[in-house]
Amino acid sequence: MDTSESSTTEPDTASQAAPAPPRRGWRRWAMDTRPLRIPAYRRLWSSTIVTAVGSQLTAVAVPKQIYDITHSSAWVGYASLAGLVPMVVFALWGGAVADTVDRRKLLLVTNSGIAVTSVLFWTQAVTGLNSVVVLMVLLAVQQAFFGLNSPARSASVARLVPAEELPAANALGSTVMQTGLVAGPLLAGVLIPVIGLPELYLIDALALCVTVWAVFRLPALSPLGEGPARRAGVREIAAGFRYIAGHKVLLLSFLADIVAMVFGMPRALFPQLAAQTYASYGEGLALGVLFAGIPVGAVLGGLFSGAFSRARRHGWMVIGAVVGWGVAIAGFGLSGNLWLAVAFLAAAGVADMVSMVFRGAILLSAATDEMRGRMQGVFTVVVAGGPRLADVLHGTAGSAFGPRAAVAGGGALVVAVMLGLAAAVPALRRYRI
Repeated sequence: MDTSESSTTEPDTASQAAPAPPRRGWRRWAMDTRPLRIPAYRRLWSSTIVTAVGSQLTAVAVPKQIYDITHSSAWVGYASLAGLVPMVVFALWGGAVADTVDRRKLLLVTNSGIAVTSVLFWTQAVTGLNSVVVLMVLLAVQQAFFGLNSPARSASVARLVPAEELPAANALGSTVMQTGLVAGPLLAGVLIPVIGLPELYLIDALALCVTVWAVFRLPALSPLGEGPARRAGVREIAAGFRYIAGHKVLLLSFLADIVAMVFGMPRALFPQLAAQTYASYGEGLALGVLFAGIPVGAVLGGLFSGAFSRARRHGWMVIGAVVGWGVAIAGFGLSGNLWLAVAFLAAAGVADMVSMVFRGAILLSAATDEMRGRMQGVFTVVVAGGPRLADVLHGTAGSAFGPRAAVAGGGALVVAVMLGLAAAVPALRRYRI
């Protein structure tokens, strides 16, 4: 991690970075790493590598500890809800806060809060408190800090890299996060029998210290402009929603993700498919590879993001990615062979990575800096809420029509609705940088 320059003198963007030489041959397909030439972005991204894995240790440890205490999956579900509600509320408010204060300072406060919460998780575990109420309260506090942190972190990227490198920056960040989704739970599974649950919380807390130091080294990210100081209240949150409604390309970028996730995220049916359709392969093996399929595909998409991250027609990239996701999910639903099914899930993961890259780039480039925090707050809510709505929809449809029919039908619905939106509203088709 580069610490040679002062956080008070470093420029906001890469205007002073030397241009990267043109990439030829196979390098054009490899991940576009141009944003890493910028010291500030490199620090932020480097810290994400550590925390992407560390956060997943806590994400595994909390439900594991709750189940060990209660022996009830229902309590694990209640805990998930306890974390979702404050995350949604504080993500919306945090987006408004991020538009009114120095985002670097907000990141320092919220990352420190998340770290302290991880220390408290470790404390209750090592002392043998065994209180589900305490765990749920700590989870709610942690997710509230995350809700405040995420919009500021995402909105800061546009101040650190030039507009033409936003897709590459999003690909770098998304690849790290998806890698954490794969490596973190696997690492937790290995470590729990060796060191126990308390130490998982402690490792996460230590990893967060790296993030705090990296944020401390960022340049100031105060609001742009000379206008009077703004508050971060209900009026400002409402202004963010009005801004989305008045900018069709932003509205459609949110709708694209909602369509893909609500109609096409079949994870709620993975246990049933593993137990019935793919039982001959071994239920445990089938369940594991089904859950790993989409994240592995997303990581592969990120590693080869040079193939698409330089595209200019961002709107068409989003449309194509969502349609590709729907086709892959429909193929998954129609697959009776486990390995063919996983291949379709991996293809869906690649499409999801492309969608994440360009939806994120649209949000950062189409919105003004004074609105970016609020846009990222809504983005956080959509990303977190869509799959949970999908769990309800697919679980109900799977019970009514069977899991494979529900999955295939959901994928076909994604394709139909996305193409319908693209045809009806040309703003997304026409958007480019």
